[in-house]
This record gives sequence, C-alpha cells and structure tokens, in this order.
Amino acid sequence: MVIGVPAPPLEAPLAVLDGLRRTGLRVVGPFARSILTDRDKRVAVLGSALLVIAFAGAASLPVVMLVLGPIVWGIPHVLADLRYLVARPGLHRRPLVLGAIGAGILAAGLGLGVRGGLLGAAATLLVARAPLPRKLVGLGVVSALLALAQHAGSVSDIAFAHLHNVVAVAIWWAWRPRGSRLHLLPIALFALGSLALLLGAAEPLLAATGGTSARWTGLSMRYLCWSLSPSPDGLFAERLVVLYAFAQAAHYVVWLRLLPEDDRPSKTPRSYAQSFRALGNDLGAWILWIAVIGALGLAGWAFVAPGAARDGYLRLAFFHGHLELAAGALLWAERRI
Repeated sequence: MVIGVPAPPLEAPLAVLDGLRRTGLRVVGPFARSILTDRDKRVAVLGSALLVIAFAGAASLPVVMLVLGPIVWGIPHVLADLRYLVARPGLHRRPLVLGAIGAGILAAGLGLGVRGGLLGAAATLLVARAPLPRKLVGLGVVSALLALAQHAGSVSDIAFAHLHNVVAVAIWWAWRPRGSRLHLLPIALFALGSLALLLGAAEPLLAATGGTSARWTGLSMRYLCWSLSPSPDGLFAERLVVLYAFAQAAHYVVWLRLLPEDDRPSKTPRSYAQSFRALGNDLGAWILWIAVIGALGLAGWAFVAPGAARDGYLRLAFFHGHLELAAGALLWAERRI
C-alpha cells in the first residue's frame, strides 16, 4: 500500500457481507463441507452454478444483462485485470513490457482497434524473457491474426469483442496446475451454452419474456446488433447479441470469482474483508480510491441514463481487452500460464 494513503473505508459494508457469508456457511456447511474445503470442487461447482445463472439471464433478458453487467461488475473486473495480469506477475516492475503493452493500447485507441492490440502483443513478445523458438511461435500466431484483422477491417473489432471473452476463459484454464479435471465442467458448460445460443436456443424464452426490448435502459436490440454483429439485421445478429451477453457474464465470472480462487496461495476461501486487504496490498490505495470513486460516479450516471453509462464505461475501459491480449501472450511465452 502507498505510505500515508489509507484504503477506502469500506470496513462497515464488508463486515455486513461477512456476517451474511458466515450465516450462509453455517446453513450449507453440514451438507457441502467437502465442496467448501476442496478448492477444485469449490471452483467447479461455483463456476458451473454461476454459468447456469448467466445462461438463464442472457437467454431471457439479454439487453438488461448487457447494460447492468458493465455498470455493476465492469470496474471490479478491470481491477482484477490489473491485479492478475500486471501486479501479481510483477509486470509493473518491467518498463519495457509496460511500454510495449501501452503502445499497443495507444495504437488501438488511435483507430487501429484490435490491430493495435495485436501489435502490442507482438512488441510484448519481443521483450519477453522467453526462449527464441517460443517467441517465434507466438510472433507467428500474432502475425497471422494481424493479417486476418487487416483483411477483415472493422469486422475484426466485432470479432475481438466476442473473442476476448473466450481469452479470459483460456487464461483461467491455463492459470495453475490442477489435481483433477473438475475445471473442465464449467469450461464445457461455457462451450455448450455458447453453441446453444448460436443455434437459437434462447428464442422461445425471449418470445415469452420480451427480453429483446428494455426501453428503460436507453438501448435497443438493433443498436446492440450494430455494435456486436457484422450486420444488424436478421435472427443471427440477435443471436450474437445474446451470445455476447452470456460470454460477457462468463468473463466477469472468471475474473471476479474463478481466478481469485485459483490464484490465492491458501486453498481455503477468504472473507470479504481479507480479500479487500489483499487487493489493496497488490494494487495500492490510490488505485482502490480511483476505482471506488469511479464506481460511485458510474452508479450515479446509470441512475439517470443506464444505457449511456454503460457505453461510457466501455469507452473508458476499452484498453482492458488489449491488456488481456498482450499480457496473456507474455505469460504464455514465459510459461507462467
């Protein structure tokens, strides 16, 4: 933590959450002790349950999911990106790496989109502490993707919006050695859920719920189709929006629940207060203050104009996808994942 700068005073709300947590553990403990005390089982069950909930939400209320998800979980998930991709691996102490990643993010923001992110990933591989053959393999893959993105034009940015959710799942898959194959259960559910939504499994439920319309959000399904599909017309465009709602929720599940469980040195779960202190130790009080103030501002904006707040968050947080791309390539090259 930065000396002289205290962390945001969240002890009271965290104490309330910890009290509710203790009550829940007392209720389910006698029936689920083997799950609660075994990390592989706990992660598999928790991830699977949250993915089932995400699938149900996306298949019934996709517009609401796409608005509320970033407003509620967006800033915490960016903190998780910085924590697990920068702070925990120590990239903040490697100026060449940060410069390479930053250059890619800057290029993306100046109009190159995913092509800028891929250039940043290539630059990051060049400065990686990795064997030359491994660097060359990574550069070969990135070069092929860059050529494909150049050929596809603006469609490549839409594709990356979808694929960066898959990148998060892949990073979690490779995060640590595992003693069982239980982690394959949530991964299988993610794959099957994505396929089912692409094949139209949500359409009967959407017809019943009217979930393609949520006027109070300020966003329409057609607007979302424009931003998440190559063409805004037709059933496939709507299916891509519903798929994105599910995959985005899975993205948040990975960064906010599954990776923290797998990265923690102790196999036992932490309390909310302990988790907050550990987050402060990793990122520092200044970043926590910026996140808290940003979250409060975003919540206030969302109270007035939910759709505009969601779009505003996405514009400010665009960098996180390119960070995941470059940092993920580096961690692979250096055999950290």
